[in-house]
Amino acid sequence: MMSPDNPFFHPSALPYQFPPFDRIRSTDFVPAYLAGIEQHRQEVQAICANPAPATFDNTIVALERSGRLLDRVDSAFSNLSSSDGDAAMLQIESEMAPRLAAHEDAIYLLPPLFARIEQLYAHRGQLKLDAESLQLLERYRVQFVRAGALLSERDKSRLRELNSRLSTLTTQFRQNVLRSSRDSAVLIDDEAQLDGLAPDELAAAAANAAARGLGGKWVIALQNTTTQPLLSQLTRRDVRERIFRVSTQRARGGEADNTGIIAEIVRLRAERARLLGCPDHATYVLKDETAGSSAAVDAMLQRIAAAALYYARQQAAGIEQLIGAQSTLQPWDWDFYAAQVRKTKYDFDLSQVKPYFELNRVLQDGVFFVASELFGLSFVERHDLPAYHPDVRVFEVFEADGSALGLFVADFYARDNKQGGAWMNHFAVQSQLLGRKPVVVNQLNIPKPASGAPSLLTFEDVTAMFHEFGHALHGLLSNVCFPLLSGIRVPRDFVEFPSQYNEMWTREPAVLANFARHYQTGAAMPTALLEKVLAAQNFDQGHRTSEYVQSAIIDQAWHRLSAEQTPPAAEVVQFEADILRRRGVAYDPIPPRYHSWYFLHIFSGGYSAGYYAYIWSEVLARNVGRWLHERGGLTRANGQCLREKILSRGRTVDPIRLFEDFYGGPPQIEPLLEYRGLVAPA
Repeated sequence: MMSPDNPFFHPSALPYQFPPFDRIRSTDFVPAYLAGIEQHRQEVQAICANPAPATFDNTIVALERSGRLLDRVDSAFSNLSSSDGDAAMLQIESEMAPRLAAHEDAIYLLPPLFARIEQLYAHRGQLKLDAESLQLLERYRVQFVRAGALLSERDKSRLRELNSRLSTLTTQFRQNVLRSSRDSAVLIDDEAQLDGLAPDELAAAAANAAARGLGGKWVIALQNTTTQPLLSQLTRRDVRERIFRVSTQRARGGEADNTGIIAEIVRLRAERARLLGCPDHATYVLKDETAGSSAAVDAMLQRIAAAALYYARQQAAGIEQLIGAQSTLQPWDWDFYAAQVRKTKYDFDLSQVKPYFELNRVLQDGVFFVASELFGLSFVERHDLPAYHPDVRVFEVFEADGSALGLFVADFYARDNKQGGAWMNHFAVQSQLLGRKPVVVNQLNIPKPASGAPSLLTFEDVTAMFHEFGHALHGLLSNVCFPLLSGIRVPRDFVEFPSQYNEMWTREPAVLANFARHYQTGAAMPTALLEKVLAAQNFDQGHRTSEYVQSAIIDQAWHRLSAEQTPPAAEVVQFEADILRRRGVAYDPIPPRYHSWYFLHIFSGGYSAGYYAYIWSEVLARNVGRWLHERGGLTRANGQCLREKILSRGRTVDPIRLFEDFYGGPPQIEPLLEYRGLVAPA
């Protein structure tokens, strides 16, 4: 039983019901979770037991109001476990994952509840619902059917078993990646091996080592991607190779081995898809997304892959000239020599640029500046709200008229106990029904500088900040009644649209000029250097796009398998290699952005069969970007148009119809290829 002293017992009394992190302890979560599950169960049972005929209010709206305790516990826990977890929280995650899956099944597979929804759905034309309410009813019906509500009792029983096991496996997968990434950090004993790194990077590596009790040494922490950022600077080829090989071996073998988990996840997802009437998991996922079919996804990926590989091979020829005949171009060479090619071609290198990209200035005069110019938003840092870590910053967001919009939480630095990559999440979603304003969080993994040193960013870091803030805007600008339709709760191949759109402002000269100022002097980046930076933005896109598309192809291939076709653990590595070869995208110097065994996007459940969504959303974003630039670019009028037509509407409209209405036709792939400098060869 949950004690009244538990911080989750009542809604938080803090502004925006911000979680009281100064009071929350890991021991609070399990009793709060169990109380939340039981309370939600009773609320749903009360809906089913209502003797009155089903109405929109006593069934659908009642479901939207239910589960509030469970929601506030889970939103706090899911954020903490991925960004600042400890051993106790990992154990809680393992314990609660199957319980939460069982609770979800208990609701979706409850016949009396589905009967009420089905009755309303059958008579939806007579209910005289407004457009958003009708969308909510239809969405509930779709979710229940996709969750198995129409299955026989025998099949429902098997579905429960599959969901329980999958919840356990995806949790294990995520934890294995976290553990192996932390344990695989590269220890360097001799500073000479780090030749090429800037002083701030050396200091950060020394700080990493000191934090592990390894004073006098250096630790290179691994990021979530296959290729590690420092490979572009390290002059020692043997060190580059060592870092690359360690990166690719994460979660492949040993105590944190994920290959067996992958094989079982793929098999169980395929079995579940067949149980739900689909030939494979990819088909099941795509039926509820905007791309619509595997054929459409394949056609898009193949066209982009062909253009990207064409340009990658051209660039490889230039790199091979630098390497010379004594060596063969390897994946750990590409970034290092590409940086030299870029330096020669554009007459600058990253060491000249980074002093102009200081984190706080990028945030205030870049990210926030764009939000102000487009949407009239302003940001005031709150120091009175208890963040969960000293590095975390909280900003209150205001509309142009001074009214409060919500909270933005920024957690930018990497930690050993933090999941890799960058992402957006929420502590509260916007809902008029519940009277809630949004509380959103952006997570990045920027290496933290030594104490007192500035946080100088790469252009990739800058782009990531803009990208994730696009998601934050999607949550902050939501203006709907019902929480199920709010903010980023849209099709997964549409959820990336705002982020892909927002990152394009990093290339806008007026935006770049506003934040690209020297961290010491405040001087603007010299015009000549600024022009070179902009000119170089499509440099290496053949390589970057190829590794990106490879990962999407791998994802689709795994999830197009039937249960009988799933390879055993011993063949997981070979399966991936064979897929890339058969699709004609295998190229030894360019590995996938993520190998399967640390591919969190798909095997921890977040984007299973949906990694293509980044590219599909970018197609949408580049079409919208072209349309808006033709109408003035960074203007309040364009921001208002974007806000009203897309960002504020959540899942209250069909995304494809929305985009066709927005710019007069279906999305075209050409704007994406042009944006990336990958105009397909004849």
